[in-house]
Amino acid sequence: MKFCPSISALLFSTPLQAETGGGVADSCCAALSASSVGHQVVYPHHEAFVESVVSYYSHSVRLSPTCIVQPESVKDVSAAVLTLVQEGGSLSSCKFAVRSGGHTIWAGAANIEDGVTIDLSKMNSTTYNPENKTASIYTGARWASVYKALEKDKVTVAGGRGGPVGVGGFLLGGGNSFHSARVGFACDNVINYQVVLASGAIVDANRNTNPDLFKALKGGSINFGIVTRFDMKTMPYEGIWGGVVTYDWSTAYKQIPAFVRFTDNIHKDPYASLITMWWYDSKTDTNSVVNALHYTKPVPYPAAYDEFKQFSNTSDGVRIDSQYNLVEELSQPGDSRNVFVTGTHVNNAEIIRKCAELHEQVIEEAKKYAKSKSWTIVIVVQPWPKLFTERGSENGGNVLGLERFDENLIQTLYDYWWDDEADDELFHRLARSIHQQVDGYAKMINVDNEFVYLNYADKSQDPLKGYGEENVKYIRHVANKYDPHGVFQYQVPGGFKVSNVN
Repeated sequence: MKFCPSISALLFSTPLQAETGGGVADSCCAALSASSVGHQVVYPHHEAFVESVVSYYSHSVRLSPTCIVQPESVKDVSAAVLTLVQEGGSLSSCKFAVRSGGHTIWAGAANIEDGVTIDLSKMNSTTYNPENKTASIYTGARWASVYKALEKDKVTVAGGRGGPVGVGGFLLGGGNSFHSARVGFACDNVINYQVVLASGAIVDANRNTNPDLFKALKGGSINFGIVTRFDMKTMPYEGIWGGVVTYDWSTAYKQIPAFVRFTDNIHKDPYASLITMWWYDSKTDTNSVVNALHYTKPVPYPAAYDEFKQFSNTSDGVRIDSQYNLVEELSQPGDSRNVFVTGTHVNNAEIIRKCAELHEQVIEEAKKYAKSKSWTIVIVVQPWPKLFTERGSENGGNVLGLERFDENLIQTLYDYWWDDEADDELFHRLARSIHQQVDGYAKMINVDNEFVYLNYADKSQDPLKGYGEENVKYIRHVANKYDPHGVFQYQVPGGFKVSNVN
């Protein structure tokens, strides 16, 4: 493990009395240390503590809890939750966070200051069950490790497209995958959740047992308990054709009609997946178009991508390869400061052109004011067709609320990263501003949509509200039933809470 010197110096300088001090959080940590999971509790002077903190994807979210507990089994998670709830005595005490992969971009989503972080990274195994063709995946796993574990059995699952992304947060937020046009969102392929409730009870949620919780967990995030294991449907796997193709920016506007038609026609070949990225790199002062093409069969150059062949590229990395290698390739560089802001619109060339125009303007403004030695501005545009939802409905549905919409949609992600903390305000402002401008323009031309993809949402956004009033009521009802005292609403402040939806 490579430590970040500045963070390591800060954490190792924390005084030893953090274990036994008089604050509320110190008392909570002392209670954990005296419990059955005491040997799994680490403090700021421990190397394991530093390793946990610096392993978060973004510098922006690397907070310093009072202590961290690293459970190794569902019983350990249960013991930790029960201890924190009992020691707290009230919802103002023993605040804690829950961390799966630590890939969420905004600070406090999966970590905490003056509290306890339950770090699930040691619960990371993946097991294939040939008798029912399912995979049991523990919530601390990363998607690259999941695919690698399943490849030997020639099966795969609908999971994340970035190798370091954690299983837990991704699946609880819905989850878009290479396979969405065939099998729906990743959450639609979960057949059972193992959950630790606020009472410490360990329950299953599936179509027959706790079916209301089962549905609510398909997009409802951390509003009900801690999911410790996901049992997922698997699919036969022979390899994937795909990779990254890069083009000069001069092709950007010419490619927009091809993107729109691909999105409208994905039902004709649901094995095809496309991610378009407009990528500016300050180090080279280069703005590029980057297309990630992935076809979930080992078939070279399928017809679904014929329109994109007409554009001259500057690099072409497509090949038949393993899903493991392809998601590792899509992993963006960590060890920087980041912001995500996201929006959803009707699939329409005019709104995509507006995104491209504003992208160019944002780059010029960043050039004037950025202090970072290196910074990157990316807009990711992805198909979000109604076919994704139709496939999910065949599996029992979810709480995302996308069945309300008849149009094919697109999703935009404003993904910026930089290296100097002095630029935090600048890049957050730029990302939120372009999102607001695009949304305003979408409303003006009647291609707006209220859905906000939770896994890409900024702290300033309200993705649960975008699920629609009926789903918000449903999530609230299920949360009240399984967590009647509101532990996961108030004692676990991180994440998007149904109690905060107006």
